[in-house]
Amino acid sequence: MYKRKIYDRMLAWKKESNGRTALLIEGPRRVGKSTIVKEFAEKEYESYILIDFFRASNETKALFDDLSDLNYIFLQLQLTYRSSLKERKSVIVFDEVQLCPKARQAIKALVEDGRYDYIETGSLISIHKNVKDILIPSEERKIQMYPMDFEEFRWALGDEVTVPMLRELYNAGKPLGQAAHRRIMRDYRLYMLVGGMPQAVESYIQSNDFSKVDVIKRDILGLYEDDFYKVDPTGKLSSLFDAIPAQLNSNASRYQVSSVLAGNRANDILEKIVELKESGTVLVSYHANDPGVGMAQNKDLTRFKLFTSDTGLFVTLTFKDKSFTDNDIYARLLNGKLQTNLGYLYENMMAQTLVSNGHELYYHTFLNVASRHNYEIDFLVADKRKITPIEVKSSGYKTHSSLDAFSEKYSSRISRKILTYTKDYKTDGDIDFLPIYMMQFI
Repeated sequence: MYKRKIYDRMLAWKKESNGRTALLIEGPRRVGKSTIVKEFAEKEYESYILIDFFRASNETKALFDDLSDLNYIFLQLQLTYRSSLKERKSVIVFDEVQLCPKARQAIKALVEDGRYDYIETGSLISIHKNVKDILIPSEERKIQMYPMDFEEFRWALGDEVTVPMLRELYNAGKPLGQAAHRRIMRDYRLYMLVGGMPQAVESYIQSNDFSKVDVIKRDILGLYEDDFYKVDPTGKLSSLFDAIPAQLNSNASRYQVSSVLAGNRANDILEKIVELKESGTVLVSYHANDPGVGMAQNKDLTRFKLFTSDTGLFVTLTFKDKSFTDNDIYARLLNGKLQTNLGYLYENMMAQTLVSNGHELYYHTFLNVASRHNYEIDFLVADKRKITPIEVKSSGYKTHSSLDAFSEKYSSRISRKILTYTKDYKTDGDIDFLPIYMMQFI
């Protein structure tokens, strides 16, 4: 059982809601939703019932077709799961609730009844096909569960010192020093390789063998592929997902839909992109046409980049057509000898970090008149009434022409300029050069 930050958010919900809302935890498959919910139910309530709708009988699912007699429903659940429910001291968990839409719809009546608390978990839960025939209850409070972040990963390895130390140095604006920096970077690259999916982390801890970790990640990717085909038998979702590494490697200013789905353009698959985003498996960065605090209002839905929600899975997806022994990406990345053309791994890591910290993803491109090529700012973060442009480098930082040009063009809108890279912390003029492991504090 690994310590997860979402537990504190669940505690806050229990205290603040006091039975007035149900908690819906969304996230991709194998991110640890069921595990954390079961732990929470065991520790925070006197008793609980966990209904896993993947395994539940048809009789159990049918209980939610008729809500006219809640006493009967509660009685049947207690008999089936051999657990006694206690008023205001018990919780009923609907695990994988997307597999029983009527149970999700029943949340309204169950919450109004008020006897027990309710927690739902779901994968691909927001896909329209799962909810099109039901009334979505307004009594749900939704929170998103993400893969383990770097601090949670270090917790799993028994390290509760590193990240608080890094936070202190970040707040003080001080570098680590070369020896400490090299050690932390190696730890961070290890995190990038293993990723934050609990099964992959467990495999690494038990085996210390990247090949076994890679097998786990391939299995998870296989589950995602199966899910994509269930909701989209045409295979478009799967194709869009599989092409993410190649699209980022192309250095194009947007995801080139036509090169993945022949005869299709971005306008044709906008709904597919939303479905991928809502599945929790994919992160979407939209082009901000007018970079500023109102980026959500001027984003271009047809210009976007896609990332995977877990960089460990991204590593495996990049080389999934090769066997583990046929590629040396693990050794190269762990030792800091990553080829230049694989720098997009750090870009994916940056996207994952920003999203897990509550930021929406935006980027911006504009024309360099002299060269007729585009300048590009990798990420834009809203900072009160201004914005912070972020440029990502996988190694050196000899130039940052895009950041400079953007700063000149939008100087009045900028609160802070950041270049994130693999070196130690420093400042140069008005640019903060942050090692990638410090971006978790943005």
